[in-house]
Amino acid sequence: MNAPATTAKLNGLIRRLVDDGVLGQERALEAQQQANASQATLVNFLVENDYASPAQVAQAASAVFGLPLLDIAAIERDAMPAIDLKESLVRKYTALPIFKRNNRLYVAIADPMNLAALDEFKFTTGMPTEPVLAEVDKLEALIEKVLDSSETLSSWQELDLEEDLENLEISSEDAEDNLATTSEMDETPVVRFVNKMLLDAIRRGASDIHIETYEKQFRVRFRMDGVLSEIANPPLNLAPKIIARIKVMSRMDISERRIPQDGRLKVQISRKRAMDFRVNTCPTLYGEKIVMRLLDPSSAKLGIDALGYDDHQKQLYLDALAKPYGMILVTGPTGSGKTVSLYTGLNILNTPDRNISTAEDPAEINLPGVNQVNVHPKIGLDFAAALRAFLRQDPDVIMVGEIRDLETAEIAIKAAQTGHLVLSTLHTNDAPQTLNRLANMGVPPYNIASSVSLIIAQRLARKLCTHCRELVSLPREALLEEGFREDELDSLKIYRAKGCDQCTGGYKGRVGIFQVMPISDEMGRLIMENGNAIQLADQAKKEGIKDLRESGLDKVRLGITSLEEINRVTKD
Repeated sequence: MNAPATTAKLNGLIRRLVDDGVLGQERALEAQQQANASQATLVNFLVENDYASPAQVAQAASAVFGLPLLDIAAIERDAMPAIDLKESLVRKYTALPIFKRNNRLYVAIADPMNLAALDEFKFTTGMPTEPVLAEVDKLEALIEKVLDSSETLSSWQELDLEEDLENLEISSEDAEDNLATTSEMDETPVVRFVNKMLLDAIRRGASDIHIETYEKQFRVRFRMDGVLSEIANPPLNLAPKIIARIKVMSRMDISERRIPQDGRLKVQISRKRAMDFRVNTCPTLYGEKIVMRLLDPSSAKLGIDALGYDDHQKQLYLDALAKPYGMILVTGPTGSGKTVSLYTGLNILNTPDRNISTAEDPAEINLPGVNQVNVHPKIGLDFAAALRAFLRQDPDVIMVGEIRDLETAEIAIKAAQTGHLVLSTLHTNDAPQTLNRLANMGVPPYNIASSVSLIIAQRLARKLCTHCRELVSLPREALLEEGFREDELDSLKIYRAKGCDQCTGGYKGRVGIFQVMPISDEMGRLIMENGNAIQLADQAKKEGIKDLRESGLDKVRLGITSLEEINRVTKD
C-alpha cells in the first residue's frame, strides 16, 4: 500500500529507473534526497555514486524527455563541425557540438535539464541548437579527446589572441590563498602563459616541467614518457616575471633568489579533476631554475592491474600486503614509479579498520583515510622522529618515504618485527642489491632476514603507440644475444617505434617493468651467511624470480614496447 506514495515522491528520471527495475524504491528515494542535498545534478550524482550505469541513466532520460540517444563513442574528431570551441563553456556544461545539419547545431549533453548549455552555444555560434543525449562517461571522454587535440602552448606570440581560461582555478597549498584567474593580475600575458603551460603539461601527460634560464635563452621543457622535449622559448626579458609568478602561486618568498625553495600548488581543471604540482627552485648562473613535478591524485587509484605486473608478480605483492607484519621495499631510480607502486598498495590497505601513517619528503599524493606527515629535518622532524611518533599512535601500517640512514632502518625493522606492516623505498639497481645495501648501512643480517618479506625493483618503459608501431625483422643471432629463447624465435613478433600524430616519437604512455622478489627461507639463510648480491641473484633465479631484463623482454613479446626501449631502461 505504501509503494504508490513512495513512487509519487520521485521525479521523472528516478521514477523511470524504478520502473525499469534499475533501482528499488527506497534506494531511489535515498538517491534523490542525497542528490538534492549535495546540489549535484541528478545524472552525475547517480553515475558517480554507482546508483546506475551511464547507459542506464541515458536510456531512462531519453525515454522521459523524448530526446534522441546517440552513441558518441564512434564519432571521429575530424567529422565534428569546425567551430571555435570555448573550453570553459564545454567543461562548465559538459556539452559538445557534434554535428551540423541545415544550419542547425546539434549539441551532445548528458543532462536533459542542461538547457543553459544550448542557450550558450546558440549565443556563441549564432546558430539554432538542438540537444542529443549521450552517456556521461563517453561524452566526458570525447570532450577530453577534442580538447587534447587542440593547440595549447604552441608559441608565445599566439597567446595575445587566446581567450582567458575562465574556469581554471589555481591555488596554493594554503586553501585560503586562492589565486583564481579572475583577479586583475591574471589578465596579464605572463599569467595567461603560465596557466596555459600548466594545462598543456596536464593534457600532454607530462610528469615534470623544467623552466630554465641561460645567458641568451629562456626555455620550457616537458618530460613526457620519461624523455625531455623543448616546448616553448619565451622572451628572455620575461624570465624573472614568469618565475616570480610561479613562486607567488607556490607560496614561496619571491625576494629570495639565493637558496633553493620548495612549494606546492593545485590546478582545478574541472569540477571532478584536479592536479597537484610540487615545485622546486634552484639558483643557477643566470637565474633560478624551476622544476614542477605533476602529481595526479588519481594515479594511486588506478589499481594494481594498470601498473604492469604479470599475474605471478601481482599475486606476490598482494600476498605480502595481506600479511599483518613485515617489510615491503620498493627500489629503483628517481622517476621509476616507486611512489605510485607504494600508494597503490596503501590504497588496497586503506580500510576503516586499519590505522595507516606515512612519513614523506614531501607527501606527493593526498590519500583520504591515511595520516600523512611531511618530514622537516630543520626542526628535528626527520624520518626517524616521525617513525618513533607513529609507534606511539597504535599503528597497523607505516609507510616511510625512504630509508636513508641506519637510525631510520633500525626503527623501521623493529616496527616490522613487532606486528606492523612497513612499506618503504631504497635507491638500488635491483632487488638483491637492496639486501646488501641494508647490510652496508649497518643493519645486522638477522634483522634483515627476519623483517623483510618482499622487495620490488622497478623501471618505467615507454609503451609503443598502437596506431603506428611496425614489425621489425632481426637476425636470429641478435635475438638470442638479447635473451630470447631458441624455441620462440619462429613465432616471435617484435615491434619498433615509428611515429605519428597520435604519439610522441612512436611512444605513448609508460608501463612498469618489475622484479618482485619474496624473501624465502633459503634467501634468508644466504643473508645470515653474509651472501653478496651475486649469490642472492643466483638464488632468486633458481626460485624462478624474473629479473628486470626478463620482465622487460616479456613486454617486448607482448608487443607493449620495443627492444630498443628495454635496452634503454635495463642496460647494465
